[in-house]
Amino acid sequence: MDEKNERVLTCIRCPRGCRVRVGLGAGGSVLAVTGNACPRGDSYARAEVSAPVRTVTTTVPVEGGSQRRVAVKTAREVPRDAVLDVVRALAGARAVAPVEIGDVIARDVAGTGVDVVATGRA
Repeated sequence: MDEKNERVLTCIRCPRGCRVRVGLGAGGSVLAVTGNACPRGDSYARAEVSAPVRTVTTTVPVEGGSQRRVAVKTAREVPRDAVLDVVRALAGARAVAPVEIGDVIARDVAGTGVDVVATGRA
């Protein structure tokens, strides 16, 4: 495969961390996936080159809690192109104590349709 028509990724779907090669056709279509040791590597590679997504994790301040900050994450993955918008939206977010694991801290963050939930208590 031509280097311009190939992407090399490290699969993150299992601890093995396979180096997966994705052959790309015209318009970025996936022609072939090689180097994966399991079917999860194939699905990961195809999704990563066509519509990459990420889980965003950070902390937000807590008002009136036993902790000054609480860890949060997006409830689902968001498009990679929206990660910076999500982080910017969370820069002004505040949680009000008491905070329990799973509490929604921000709804529809940055217009993604994804909520941000607490992953800790405060």
